[in-house]
Amino acid sequence: MTCRQDTGRIRYLCRMEQVLQQIAAYKHEIEALQVQDGKELEAFRIRFLGTKGLVKGLMGEMKNVAPEDRKAFGQVLNEFKQFAESKYEAWQAAVETAGPATAGSLDHTLPGDALPAGSRHPISIMRNRIVEIFHRLGFAVAEGPEIDDDWHNFTALNLPEDHPARDMQDTFYINTNPAWLLRTHTSNVQIHEMQKGKLPIRIITPGRVYRNETISARSHCFFHQVEGLYVDEKVSFADLKQTLYFFVQELFGKDVKVRFRPSYFPFTEPSAEMDISCMLCNGDGCSVCKKTGWLEILGCGMVHPRVLENCGIDSNKYSGFAFGMGIERPTMLKYGIRDIRLFSENDVRFLRQFTGAV
Repeated sequence: MTCRQDTGRIRYLCRMEQVLQQIAAYKHEIEALQVQDGKELEAFRIRFLGTKGLVKGLMGEMKNVAPEDRKAFGQVLNEFKQFAESKYEAWQAAVETAGPATAGSLDHTLPGDALPAGSRHPISIMRNRIVEIFHRLGFAVAEGPEIDDDWHNFTALNLPEDHPARDMQDTFYINTNPAWLLRTHTSNVQIHEMQKGKLPIRIITPGRVYRNETISARSHCFFHQVEGLYVDEKVSFADLKQTLYFFVQELFGKDVKVRFRPSYFPFTEPSAEMDISCMLCNGDGCSVCKKTGWLEILGCGMVHPRVLENCGIDSNKYSGFAFGMGIERPTMLKYGIRDIRLFSENDVRFLRQFTGAV
């Protein structure tokens, strides 16, 4: 045997001795382990028995073993593999038997963790209150699409394409030909309901509406409305006034003062705006009511005959009244809120104040 062959044999024997020492060290490490839960068990499996684990790596040493030594070396590797697998199976059975918690570690008589009390959003509180009041007057809730065509949002409401009143509602258009848009009021639901031809009609239409307005303490690009519609034979303005008198007294109390002012809306004739005495200053005058002592809360009027005809209703036989209000303003009055942006900022410090409110 040459010197070069002697050197190669020595290196080979040294490498095999190192592998055997590694196996012995791994067995000692496994013997010292205390696997108590599924997380530790999975960590053991990945380290020793996984596709890139230590056992797989040691098996790769077989290609470096001389033919005459492979039987003995293979027996050592196989014994180590079986040893690791038997440990894994024993720990796995123990973990499955113990379950997520060992016996006696969980006291079932202890009280559970306290959960924080939630609250309704102030807009939802006011919406539900308005719906409840009108429900007692026989009004049903009707809902409709927030994305609608120009006909239902404007034209059917006596607002033709060139009508100047359209400039009062800066609209978010989705498509201009044909025109589809984010509704600027919930009046579109009234048109959908009247087109069904089921009379009489007595509905309120709560929902979200959109207008391209500058966001400030008093206005937002989206807000909420409740509109009402009553269509039947011999409906009068007196019916409208008594309905709204009842509503504001139920919502704000018997002491609230009410006044009607003549106004203009394309879809009602005659039309009026309804004011109530300012609840923040008791009518003495403040910055919120602009020193007048009065706050506008809604617009109303008798349904224009042309609107009835647009929906296929005989205006000579039927009449009706309609009204509409934002939900944010009466909510601000009810709870003394001075910035409309608080409703949409999702600040839990603000919302938490309404826990328990009805």
